[in-house]
Amino acid sequence: MEKTGCNSIRVLGIETSCDETGLAIYDGCHGLLGQVLYSQIDIHAEYGGVVPELASRDHIRKIIPLLRQLLDECGVNKTDAVAFTVGPGLSGALMVGAMFGRALAMGWGVPAVGVHHMEGHLLAPLMQGQVSFPFLALLVSGGHTQILSAQALGDYELLGESLDDAAGEAFDKVAKMLGLDYPGGPQVAARATRGRDNAFDFPRPMLDRPGLDFSFSGLKTAVRLAYEHTPDYPGRIEDLCASFQAAVVDVLVQKCIRASRMTGIRNLVIAGGVAANQSLRAQLMANPTIQTYFAPPQLCTDNGAMIAYAGYQRFVQGERMGLSVDIRPRWPLNRHEVLKGL
Repeated sequence: MEKTGCNSIRVLGIETSCDETGLAIYDGCHGLLGQVLYSQIDIHAEYGGVVPELASRDHIRKIIPLLRQLLDECGVNKTDAVAFTVGPGLSGALMVGAMFGRALAMGWGVPAVGVHHMEGHLLAPLMQGQVSFPFLALLVSGGHTQILSAQALGDYELLGESLDDAAGEAFDKVAKMLGLDYPGGPQVAARATRGRDNAFDFPRPMLDRPGLDFSFSGLKTAVRLAYEHTPDYPGRIEDLCASFQAAVVDVLVQKCIRASRMTGIRNLVIAGGVAANQSLRAQLMANPTIQTYFAPPQLCTDNGAMIAYAGYQRFVQGERMGLSVDIRPRWPLNRHEVLKGL
C-alpha cells in the first residue's frame, strides 16, 4: 500500500561486508520492493569460520547474477540511486560491493551513497514505521555489542560496549568449544531450547559494576571449565547451552533496562544477528519498563534491505558519494556523519 506524502525514490542496496551477498530495492512510497540474499555458510563451514579471501571471491561470483535476478523480480531496469556498505567489515569483501556499486551507479547515471553497516542494522526496525527518534539501540552481533542513544540520523552517542568478546562472538566460540557445527550461534540457541537454564550457575559479567559496558570472555571461560570438569550425562550439552544463553540474555536485558533508567528513554531498538535470538526477544518484550522494537528475523542478519533503507534515508537528505571509493574496515558508529530530519 502506498504511503501518503511519500517520496517515490527507489534505492538499490548492496551488502557485502562479510559472508552474505545481499541486494534489495527500497521504494519511498511502497517500501521494500524485493530482496535477494546468498549465504556462504556452506563454503566456510569446512574451516569453522569465515575465510576472507574465499568470501571476496564468492561475492564477485554471485553479485551480478543476484542483481539480474532482483531487477527481474522487481520489474525495474534501474533505480534512482545505488547504496552500498563501505564499512565496517572485511576489507576485500567491502571492496567488491563498493566498487561494483559505484561502477553501477556511474553506468546508470545515478548518485551513489556509502552506508555504514551498523547503521543499516540500527535502522532496519524503523522500516515498518513503528518507532522514531529518539531511541536507545542495542546492537548485538558477532562483531559488536553496544548500547547507543540515537537522537537523529547519524547522531549516535555510545553509552556502553563490550570490552572483549561481542555477544555473538561468545556464542560462536562456545559452540566451537562444545563441538557444534558452524555457524555456532544458532546451534547454541537451538540446543538451549532443550536444556535447563539453571543447570549451571554461570556468572553475569559486569552487572555488579556501574555503567553500561559488557564483558563476555570470562563467561566463555566459565563454560569451558564446566564442560571440562562436569561428568558427561544425557543432555549435558543442552544444559550448558541453555545456562550460557540465560547468562548472556540476562546481562543484555539488565543493561538495556539500566540504560533506559539512566537516559529516561523508553523506546529500545534491538538490531544485529543476535536480535533474532528468541529468548532475548521474549524477555525484552515481557519487560513493562521499556518498549522494544525488532526488525523481522530475516532482516536481523546481514542483508541488502537494511542497506537500501539506510541509503534511502541518507539520499533523500542530500548525501552523495564522489567518484572515489573509501572503504572503512574499522568505523565506529558514533563517528558517523549527522543528518537531521528523519
